[in-house]
Amino acid sequence: MTEPIRPAKLADTIADRLEQLILEGSLRPGERLLPERDLAVKFDVSRPSLREALDKLEKKGLVYSGKAGATFVAPLLGEGFTAPLSTVLQQHPETTFDYLEFRAIVEGSAAYLAALRGTDVDRELVRQCFEKMERAHELDDPSEEADADADFHLSIYEASHNVVMLHIMRSLSDMLRNDVFYNRAKLYMRKGVRDLLLGQHRAVYEAVMAGDPQAARAAAESHINFTRDALMEIAKADARLEVSLRRIAKSDLVSAGAVVKR
Repeated sequence: MTEPIRPAKLADTIADRLEQLILEGSLRPGERLLPERDLAVKFDVSRPSLREALDKLEKKGLVYSGKAGATFVAPLLGEGFTAPLSTVLQQHPETTFDYLEFRAIVEGSAAYLAALRGTDVDRELVRQCFEKMERAHELDDPSEEADADADFHLSIYEASHNVVMLHIMRSLSDMLRNDVFYNRAKLYMRKGVRDLLLGQHRAVYEAVMAGDPQAARAAAESHINFTRDALMEIAKADARLEVSLRRIAKSDLVSAGAVVKR
């Protein structure tokens, strides 16, 4: 006997809608949802139905409760993903270059897809992020420009409309902001590098805005490869400095006087 068709439970419908917004990236990790009363009005539902929907999402790990009953969007890839990777990177700094190799592949694909799939809304966000980077470029402190850099790349991931890529790169972006992969300030303070990086970002921006996938891919890959080469040069310079400092410090370990030949 065929089961009767039953209407979806209201709480399930609300939960499904919010889950869709989280998965597609419209609701971002760390964002605070409207207060329960306002959110219920927004969805035109009762507060008990809304509360039940939020409970369902919290059990799935998609939202979490904060102080004073506030509800926040949870990262899809949390500490279980980033903590072990962070530990490996700290113990083996050379894996930074594996990260950059991975970034070159992903950035190229993201820029290609953003140029191909980006909507007018996506391009407006990309424009805002790039202009924010340009304004930060005029400041003496490079930290704000480094953060604007990360925001710009995230806007490209969002415009790619690939949710797997978006959530993975959002998690890695948080690690990048915390200097887990490399010291961003050291990179930006290198003479001439800030101007070069801005020019590379402009090339990515213009290709995405023009809807040119091939040019966007090439510009994004070129940018990451430049970053990798610059960091390699910084690492080599740091290593040379350490050798020089050890030579100076050796005076604390040997006796004064002539060297005795055997």
